Amino acid sequence: MSVLSSIPFESESGNIKTAVTSYWSKRAGSFSAHKHDEAHSYKADLWRRELTERLPEGDGLRILDVGCGAGFFEMVLAPCGYRVTGIDLTPDMISQAKQLCGRHHASTAEFYVMDAEHPDFPDGFFDAVISRNLTWTLPLPGEAYREWHRVLKPGGVLLNYDAEYAKGFHKYDQKENLAHEKVDDALVEECHDIYHMLSVSTLDRPQWDIQILNDIGFREVEADRAAGDRLYAVKDEFYMPDRMFCIRAVK
Repeated sequence: MSVLSSIPFESESGNIKTAVTSYWSKRAGSFSAHKHDEAHSYKADLWRRELTERLPEGDGLRILDVGCGAGFFEMVLAPCGYRVTGIDLTPDMISQAKQLCGRHHASTAEFYVMDAEHPDFPDGFFDAVISRNLTWTLPLPGEAYREWHRVLKPGGVLLNYDAEYAKGFHKYDQKENLAHEKVDDALVEECHDIYHMLSVSTLDRPQWDIQILNDIGFREVEADRAAGDRLYAVKDEFYMPDRMFCIRAVK
């Protein structure tokens, strides 16, 4: 039996996406300010090394950033000469990304309001697909993985940084999550309510991700569970206690 059957079809996925978009619309301004600060901190170099060491070799790579938010990866990768396209379901986030990147030497990045589960690009269009903190928010993550495989060129690389954040609501005192220190309690609770509507919050990850990516046809699928140790070693304003993992896979 395919692992896709472990996630039932979400008949309410449209309603969930509406709720998610509403939530991130409320956070777009403060989130953009946080990403501005992160892009002007030591974290920018840390993430740049993290990504470039794992992306395919070559100049001018065409990269899709799925769930780009306020454009952090676009700012980080701007000095590398890559052609980065960011997509996000929330129009306010795309607006923030365009403004932020326009001010920070990443004006060559392109941004579109688009569903991560249904990216509107041709087959084999990108050399790499990258994402951070997105998959756990999706009603149909298996469909998203299928589509990311579709838009990758043969030999293209998927880099997905994520964690079991929904389970983290139960594991940690939210005061440990310094990245959310300035997020209103009502929004934290709204986030909690939305993401526990999602089937992905019940899965054992990244084991589930590894299995479904292999089923879809990716090769060299690896899960690096030490990613969070590298990227969140310092308890600063960007710190999150949840153990981030990195999935790397090749088409």
